[in-house]
Amino acid sequence: MTLSRLAHAIVLASGWQRAGIAFAAGCVSALAMAPFNAWPVLFLTFPILVWLVDGSASGRWNGAVPAAIAGWCFGFGYFVVGLYWIGHAFLVDAKTFGWLLPVAVAGLPAYLAIFTGLGVAVARLIWVRGPTRLLALAATLTMAEWLRGYLLTGFPWNTFGYALTEPLALAQSVSLVGIWGLTFLAVAIFSTPAALTDDAGDTPHPRRPLIIGVALLAGLAAYGAARLSMNPTTYVNDVRLRIMQPNLQQDEKFNYSAKTSVMARYMRLSDRTTGPQSGGLRDITHLIWPESAFPFFLAREPEALAQIASLLTPGGTSLITGAVRAAPDASAANPRAYNSIYVIDPDGSIRGIYDKVHLVPFGEYLPFQSFLERLGLRQLTRQVGGFLSGDRRRAMDVPGAPRVLPLICYEVIFPGAAVPAGERPGWLVNLTNDGWFGISSGPYQHLQQSRTLAIAQALPLVRAANTGISAVIDPLGRIVTSLPLGVEGILDSRLPNPAPTTVHVALGDYPLILFLVVSLIAVSRRRLRS
Repeated sequence: MTLSRLAHAIVLASGWQRAGIAFAAGCVSALAMAPFNAWPVLFLTFPILVWLVDGSASGRWNGAVPAAIAGWCFGFGYFVVGLYWIGHAFLVDAKTFGWLLPVAVAGLPAYLAIFTGLGVAVARLIWVRGPTRLLALAATLTMAEWLRGYLLTGFPWNTFGYALTEPLALAQSVSLVGIWGLTFLAVAIFSTPAALTDDAGDTPHPRRPLIIGVALLAGLAAYGAARLSMNPTTYVNDVRLRIMQPNLQQDEKFNYSAKTSVMARYMRLSDRTTGPQSGGLRDITHLIWPESAFPFFLAREPEALAQIASLLTPGGTSLITGAVRAAPDASAANPRAYNSIYVIDPDGSIRGIYDKVHLVPFGEYLPFQSFLERLGLRQLTRQVGGFLSGDRRRAMDVPGAPRVLPLICYEVIFPGAAVPAGERPGWLVNLTNDGWFGISSGPYQHLQQSRTLAIAQALPLVRAANTGISAVIDPLGRIVTSLPLGVEGILDSRLPNPAPTTVHVALGDYPLILFLVVSLIAVSRRRLRS
C-alpha cells in the first residue's frame, strides 16, 4: 500500500475502525518515552493523527466532535501504555487497594486523554488545508499539554516534548525553549510527513515540510552537540557525596516493627568499607538517603538520632534524608504529618527542614479527605488525614556545600514550579521512593524528566531513590554516575558545578508564546485566503 492510499484509508475511516486506528497510534507513540526512547515512531503516528483530523470535516462545529473523539482515543492509548506502571502501587497492599487497579490503569489515562481530545478538537475548529494545519495542531496540542500540567494540581508526565530529550544532544534544546516549547517543536516536526500526501493545489512542494522538519531536528542536535563540547563537567571543591540506595520493599519500609532492621541496613550500607568503594565515611562530606526513609517519625526517636550521630561524627559528614515529620499539633487522635527532608549536622542535630509542597493526589492525600475517609477510603500511604502540604519551595543551607534546592518525588517534573523564580541554588537534590512502581518503565521516565529539569535550569541534580534509579547528573544532563533499578548499594561522587544561566531561565515561556502567536497568525492568514 502506498503512503497516499494509507492516508486516504485513514481519512475515510469511521466508527470503531477510526477509534481503533487512533488508539493504536497512541499506544505506539508511548514508545517514544523512556525506557525505549524510540522517538522516530512519532514520524509515523503523528501523521496518522493529522489524517484523522482531516477526516473529521463533517458534523457540527466544523467536525470538532469527531476530532475530539479521535484525539481522546489517541491520548488514551498513549497514556495506557506510558503509565501502566502506576498499577504497581495498588498491588503493594493488594488486599486494601487491589480493587482500584483497573481504575488507576484505565481511569487516569481516560482523564488525561481528555486534554489530548480537547487539543485536537480546537485544532479542528481552526483547521486549514495544506501544511499550515500542522502548526494549528502543534499550537493547540501544546496548549492542551500545558493545561494538563497545571489543572487540578497538574500532571505533566510524559508530555510530548520529552521525546526530544534523548539522545542528550537533542535534550539541550530545553535550555532554550523549556519543555513546553520542546513539546510544540516535537508535534510540529513529527507531523510533517502528513504533508507528503497533500494535493498539489494545497501543498505545491509536499516534501518541503518534511525537509524543514528534519533540518530543524538536525539543527537542534547540532546546537546540543556544540553546547556539550563547550561545557565539560567540572566539580565543586571539597565536596564528596555518598548516595545510599537501600532497595527496601514497601511492606518493610512502612512497617514500624521493622525499624531496627531498617536502621541496621542504613548503617551498614552508609558506612560500607568493603568492595570497590571503600573507606567508609572517612572522605564523605555529605550522605544522602531517599524519600520517607524511616517507618517512624525520626525526630521522635532519640535512639535513631543517636545512631545517626554515631555514624556521622567520625567523618564530620552531614546527612540529607527524607523522613515523615509529625505536625506540631499532631496527636493520636489527629496524626497529621508532612513528607519532609531533613538536613542533619555531624553531631546529629537537625539543621534544616523542607516540607513537600506538591503532594500526590490519592497517594498522599484524598480530595475531600474527611468525606472520603468517612466512606472508608484511604490514600496509598495510609496516613490518617492525609499529608499536610509545605508552605513553599525554598533552597536550604547545607554545611560545607552550596545552597541546595530540595525536591521530593514528582515535584521535580513540574517545569514552571520546581525551581521558584528568583532562586538560583548551587544544586538540586531529588529524594524519591520509586519502589511503589516496581521494576517498570516508571522510574526510567522519572529519571528522564529529572534530567531534563537539570538541563533546563543548568543545575546539577543529585537523585537518591529507594529502589533506584539513583544518580548524579551534571547541569547539561550527563549522568556522572548511577545505580541501576532494583539493586542495593552506595554511590560515591563529586558534586558537579552549575553551568551558566540558560536562555530558558532568563526568558521563561516567552519563546513558547512566540511560537504560538506566529502559528496562530499563520493559520488565520491561511483561513482568510481560503
